This record gives sequence, C-alpha cells and structure tokens, in this order.
Amino acid sequence: MAAPVICFGQQPCGFFPRRFLYAKFATARRLQAELGGEIVFFCHDSDHDPRETQTTLRYRLSGAPQTFNFTFANRLQRKFSPLFLKRIPADWPAQTARQLPNYVDRRWVEAFKLTTATCVADFCLEMYRRMGLLDGIRVVRSGDPAVRRAACDVADYFVDVIHEGEVVRARHQAGGLRLHEGGEAFVTLPAVPFARDQVSPTRDSRLRWMQSVVHCTHYIAGAGEQAYLNRADAPEITFVNRDPIERSDEAYTELPV
Repeated sequence: MAAPVICFGQQPCGFFPRRFLYAKFATARRLQAELGGEIVFFCHDSDHDPRETQTTLRYRLSGAPQTFNFTFANRLQRKFSPLFLKRIPADWPAQTARQLPNYVDRRWVEAFKLTTATCVADFCLEMYRRMGLLDGIRVVRSGDPAVRRAACDVADYFVDVIHEGEVVRARHQAGGLRLHEGGEAFVTLPAVPFARDQVSPTRDSRLRWMQSVVHCTHYIAGAGEQAYLNRADAPEITFVNRDPIERSDEAYTELPV
C-alpha cells in the first residue's frame, strides 16, 4: 500500500496563525505518528478576503484581546487581489513590531522583525516557518501556477485578471466575470480570455480541485469545513475532524522553545 498522505487546508490566517490552524498542524502530526506517511499543508493563498489575515493577540498585562491586520497598498488590492499578491506597505512591519512586545514573547518579536516578505501570503508563511510549524511539511499553494495547471477543471471558479492596474480575483459566472462589492452590489468586468494558471476554485469546488493535485488519503477538516465539504467529491479520502482547541479564532503564540 502507498504511504498515507495527510492533508489539511487553510488560507493564510494571520501573521501569527490562528489557534484553529495550529490545531490542524497538531492533529496532522498526531496522525503521522500513528500512520506514517507525509503531511501536506494546502495553503489557499488565492483567497482574496482581507479578514482572513486578522490576528487577535492578548495584552500581556490585562489579557484584553486586540486584533491586528496587515495594511494594503490600496483599496482595490485590499478587497479583491489574492492574498499572494496583496502588497504590504513598507512602513507596516516596523509599526507593528513596535506594538508586539506588549502581546508576545521577545522571540516572536524578533522572528517578526526578521521576516522580510512584501506580500501578505508570503509573510504569513515565512512567519509560520520561523515558528517551526512547517518543519517536515510539504506546502502546496493554490496560487502556484504549476499547481493550477496540474489541477482538474471545475465548474465553479475565480479568475485572476487585471482591473484598474491591479490583479483582482473575479468570480466567473454565466460566462462573465464579476467582483462582489458587498450586499447585492457587483462590478461586471469585461470578458477577456484567460488560461488555467489564472484559475482558482471557490469554496464549494476547492476539495475536488485540491485533491486532483495532492492525492491525499486523509484530510483534516475544521469545524467550519465540516458544514460545507461535499465528501462525495473525494470518496477515497478518510476525513478526520481537527483536534479541539479553545479560543480558536485567536492567534497561537504558545509554542515551546
């Protein structure tokens, strides 16, 4: 039998990872200790929602929560560019680093200062590496052109296209491309030709798209994923619920030295 491939998926979710993502790492390592095989982190850095990277830390003296996030080069990037292309203004790292000693250990402040990536997804992944979370784990990124070219076709998808000088992630619907401004408001973009390496899946088509590249045997599903995953899209996968963790939406900075 082939060795197990233990996978979990997640958007970059804070420059310190949210606790639910840490729980997925921990669950994957526990399974690997039991079953062997490799761990794959499917990093959905094609997502464009800026709320995904909110980072909630607790003030060390009072325990009061404080939410941080990246700032972005402009409004269009903030709302519509994929996370792997959202640019970080040059002054954001230093401004944020000055606040961090009130919230996290000195080692994580220093790790943050050493992180030099200029795009949001790259910054998150570099921090996760500095924290040791990615040791021995293969990362597959949905924004990688080679991954996109290798993935299967899906009926429901987004397309990265140029709009007003920026790359935006537009929903392909009824043969056209649209940006969701909020509520019932949409911006319709001109129809343009596009290639496979511009395409990324929606939430509902992501599992089938991911599996066509990763070929995992086990998938660790978070609480939210369990509500919408269509397991019939990948009947060969054994689905495993991630281990529970308290305050799941807050950042995890409690790793041992």
